[in-house]
Amino acid sequence: MAARAIVVLVSLILAVVAGGASAQLSSGFYSRSCPGMLKAVRSALRPAIVRERRVGASIVRLFFHDCFVQGCDASLLLDDASGLRGEKNAKPNKNSVRGFEVIDAIKAAVEKECPGVVSCADILAIAAEESVVLLGGPSWEVKMGRRDSTTASFSGAENNIPPPTSGLANLTSLFAAQGLSQKDMVALSGAHTVGQARCTFFRDHIYNDTNIDSGFARSRQSGCPRTAGSGDNNLAPLDLQTPSTFENDYYKNLVQKRGILHSDQELFNGGAADALVQQYIGSQSAFFKDFVVGMIKMGDIMPLTGSSGQIRKNCRRIN
Repeated sequence: MAARAIVVLVSLILAVVAGGASAQLSSGFYSRSCPGMLKAVRSALRPAIVRERRVGASIVRLFFHDCFVQGCDASLLLDDASGLRGEKNAKPNKNSVRGFEVIDAIKAAVEKECPGVVSCADILAIAAEESVVLLGGPSWEVKMGRRDSTTASFSGAENNIPPPTSGLANLTSLFAAQGLSQKDMVALSGAHTVGQARCTFFRDHIYNDTNIDSGFARSRQSGCPRTAGSGDNNLAPLDLQTPSTFENDYYKNLVQKRGILHSDQELFNGGAADALVQQYIGSQSAFFKDFVVGMIKMGDIMPLTGSSGQIRKNCRRIN
């Protein structure tokens, strides 16, 4: 009992510390130190999304994969270096996460506006919100004041990010470990209304699962051969109807058993999440509202504030 009490106490202390750090974030953090920051972000992000709308989905995914490892600290943006093993080559990220060049361009634009002031972690948070808006989704006030990590966690990236093979229980558990509820998980999964998935991530689902529409499975098999290593990088839209527009079609696909990933279809498979999927089909505004709540909560995961971390001059390396 004594050991258990210690564990509970430590968990409570960590929760208080994390809550205190997130309380230091504010939407007006750069109002005096870098008033042109938002304009600079948009000047680099918008042309990139005009050229390729998929980039917007990639930026949102970068934010998600960053926040689930060490919190929202831009650790994912670090390249491998002497004495530092980054997260980019971990299984959930290797040959998968993308958009780093866009973040580099945004950082350069912001550095030109106000050198050494705005963190890469905040740039990623702002770019994620702006990407959602540019793809037709909701807007929200992004809280800022995060600082950048001087470390990365390869093992954290390997273990904390939900794999596309996850069942509902595993998804719920991995989100809960980050302080996010099952409702947050279902709403945040709606980000899959935009973007593309690689064949290697959905091969097992379209060939071996039963909770998938057979006609849909056959249509995906034409671009994703059964043999592993063949066509691994071939792409398919996460939302077959409108892969470049942020709305609630993703959930409509699920009730028709047309989720491209096993983990997607688990949200509507006779389990506890079914009711939320149905709710978001009936009300896009409810989905948007809960997605915003989830994004804000995710942005609050263990931020570095005050004198912790640093403001990186280059998002790919420590100063």
